[in-house]
Amino acid sequence: MPNRLAHETSPYLLQHADNPVDWWPWSGEAFHEARRRGVPVLLSVGYSSCHWCHVLARESFEDETTAAFMNEHFVSVKVDREERPDVDAVYMEAVQAATGQGGWPMTVFLTPDAEPFYFGTYFPPAPRHGMPSFRQVLEGVRSAWADRRDEVAEVAGKIVRDLAQREISHQGTRPPGEQELAQALLGLTREYDPQRGGFGGAPKFPPSMVIEFLLRHHARTGADGALQMAADTCERMARGGLYDQLGGGFARYSVDRDWVVPHFEKMLYDNALLCRAYAHLWRATGSALARRVALETADFMVRELRTAEGGFASALDADSDDGTGKHVEGAYYVWTPAQFDEVLGDDADLAARYFGVTPEGTFEHGQSVLQLPQQEGVFDAEKIESVKRRLFAKRAERPAPGRDDKVVAAWNGLAVAALAETGAYFDRPDLVEAAVGAADLLVRLHLDDHARLARTSRDGHVGANAGVLEDYGDVAEGFLALASVTGEGVWLDFAGLLLDHVLARFADGETGALYDTASDAERLIRRPQDPTDNATPSGWSAAAGALLGYAAHTGSEPHRTAAERALGVVGTLGPRVPRFVGWGLAVAEALLDGPREIAIVGPAGGDRDTTALHRTALLGTAPGAVVAVGTPGSDEFPLLADRPLVGGAATAYVCRNFTCDAPTTDPERLRAALGD
Repeated sequence: MPNRLAHETSPYLLQHADNPVDWWPWSGEAFHEARRRGVPVLLSVGYSSCHWCHVLARESFEDETTAAFMNEHFVSVKVDREERPDVDAVYMEAVQAATGQGGWPMTVFLTPDAEPFYFGTYFPPAPRHGMPSFRQVLEGVRSAWADRRDEVAEVAGKIVRDLAQREISHQGTRPPGEQELAQALLGLTREYDPQRGGFGGAPKFPPSMVIEFLLRHHARTGADGALQMAADTCERMARGGLYDQLGGGFARYSVDRDWVVPHFEKMLYDNALLCRAYAHLWRATGSALARRVALETADFMVRELRTAEGGFASALDADSDDGTGKHVEGAYYVWTPAQFDEVLGDDADLAARYFGVTPEGTFEHGQSVLQLPQQEGVFDAEKIESVKRRLFAKRAERPAPGRDDKVVAAWNGLAVAALAETGAYFDRPDLVEAAVGAADLLVRLHLDDHARLARTSRDGHVGANAGVLEDYGDVAEGFLALASVTGEGVWLDFAGLLLDHVLARFADGETGALYDTASDAERLIRRPQDPTDNATPSGWSAAAGALLGYAAHTGSEPHRTAAERALGVVGTLGPRVPRFVGWGLAVAEALLDGPREIAIVGPAGGDRDTTALHRTALLGTAPGAVVAVGTPGSDEFPLLADRPLVGGAATAYVCRNFTCDAPTTDPERLRAALGD
């Protein structure tokens, strides 16, 4: 008998619809039921591609005895953290404050007033490694609730009071300057791993937003060390097991420092951010590897994540059927020498050397994750392409990992930006069209009549959850990139509508601080607010970047002022924790550079000269530059106003900080103007 989750749209919640646990979705009704029954709420938060979420479900939530105990003594609420990042953020902050760590699955016990009093993550079915069993935890909480209710209420009240005092404090609203950005670079240099690329130790995450900062810092200052860290990190990631050497695209993170063994789930946001970072690395260096990886990652997103409606699915699972009916992490991606022999015959030894496949293996049970190890000798490119085609075709016969096919607005905004720019740089109009398709879906389905964003959709049906700040910031960023690439001003207009909501509903007018949820959103025990960039740009820094870009396009002083005030926190955090404010630092680089405003005007109907200038503008490395292209007198973009042709030919205008260069019809002069 399905439980209440059977009517939800989240694939993660639907995975639990047949559990014997009487799950509720997050709702006021669930807490009303807890008050009526006088029992605590068990809040379980996870997401569909989370390996240990599935393990906990198999061991405990599918167990009839455990479920019966939960049903008798708790109201159990299941939340998809990707649908409700606000709920996740509030209770994760409580978990981290209480235990010093966090993660998913997240298990939190709440009073019927939604106040947390006991926390954890994964609990095993039997005690092990010093951890209590899930049943022991349930019995302990039930006992405390029954026998020490006053003590529980006191603990819950203290936690809520402590959270209320954890306000974001940043010194003033002045954006970071040269000194703070130089200090951030120095901090990154100290944490850099010169042998392996990347920052810090295991597990090692792809630092896509830090790479964007390093590329922008190099473009603005000429600092060779910044470019070297970005380029070397990108090469090591792309040559390691983190990158899918057959199908393109990146896994979530590496479990080791050497980028060898990934956590095999593939997230839309990682791949969108990394696709864009590699495209920007190619733009800065001309690296053939960066070009290949950007295109292969874009093709992966379109091939494996695009939905029938034109949006992009959230993720592919880490686990899949290993051919015996058992779900195993990485089963779809790993290989043995024997499997190479079977598929490749005489080419097996060559392929094993090329991909680093050994009898001992680099993963479990003698299996290897494909890599491109540094080695002597030259491989026949045609032969290697043949090998990759055959292995890819054979892999496609394996049971594929599950796909979480909900469309998350923010992550689709990231994909729109990446695909639009990658398509423009490499003359791939099909990728630009994919970006337009996703943007169109966001407008048609996720935007209501008041330009308010819904967080998710699935199968063409919009979800009930309101968009949060990262949705508004990332979608606006995607629309701005699309406007620069396509020359269609409607995308600038849509970005403006979203950013008006940021100013009106997410910003603190006194301090310039930004909140993750709107002023009229559902009230939780705390209004979440986090300026740090983690797996994705924080809503705070995403909104700051989009506000700055929109102001450059339109000359809007309120948008620029809001961006500058929001960046005040980056001045505080950048020198201290640069790894966790990468996108904020990248936006600060754009602010210091201007950003530059580039208008390209050409004769009606378009011509080769207009196209050449437009392409040159898009390939400029000036941080955060905005591009408008159209005919003289066009009202598509404010930047095109009063921009005549020079001598009847296509002409480029470059301005920054209220000063404009002389117009030029020469792509080389334009290139020079965008590289100083």
